[in-house]
Amino acid sequence: MPAVAPKALPAIAPDRCTGCGRCVGACPPHVLSLAVPGAQRWGPKSAVLHDRAGCTGCALCFVACPFDAIRMERTADG
Repeated sequence: MPAVAPKALPAIAPDRCTGCGRCVGACPPHVLSLAVPGAQRWGPKSAVLHDRAGCTGCALCFVACPFDAIRMERTADG
């Protein structure tokens, strides 16, 4: 059986993410969300991949991001 290439998952750069939500709206399996980074309870939000296993690797979030805050990275566990 041929080896299956690992799937690519979105890696979000918090310094480039503006929290606009375009990636969240473009995600068919709804595995991205907006959240305040860290332990803070309020402040600017950033996109977060909250369900790695549910991500299909379709890259629609990458395409939807106008700020180049998302890149797709191949993972060994994908």
